[in-house]
Amino acid sequence: MKKIEAIIKPFKLDEVKEALQALGITGMTVLEAKGFGRQKGHTEMYRGAEYVVDFLPKLKIELVIPSDQVEAIIEAIKTVAGTGKIGDGKIFVVDVEQAVRIRTGETGASAL
Repeated sequence: MKKIEAIIKPFKLDEVKEALQALGITGMTVLEAKGFGRQKGHTEMYRGAEYVVDFLPKLKIELVIPSDQVEAIIEAIKTVAGTGKIGDGKIFVVDVEQAVRIRTGETGASAL
C-alpha cells in the first residue's frame, strides 16, 4: 500500500476529485494548508498599506491506495492540477505498513 499526499491549488480540487473518482478512488482526506515554495508569496495592498503574503493558500489531499495504482493516480493528479505555472504543487508517495478499518477490524488492502 502507498499513501499519496498531493499539495494543489484550491481551485483545482473539484477537477482532481473527479479524475480520482474516474479511477475508482472512493475516499480521500482534504486539508486546508498554507505554504510556499518557489512562489515565495507576494505583496498586496490593503487600505493603502503594502504587506507581504508569505504563506499562500493550498490544499493537501491524502489517500492510501494499493501499490499497483500509484502511477495512474500520479498521472491523473499531474494532468488536472497542473497549470504550467509556478506554484502548481507537489506529490509525495510514502509506503504504508498497515491499515485498519476501525468499524470492522479489517486490515491491509481490504481496509481501504
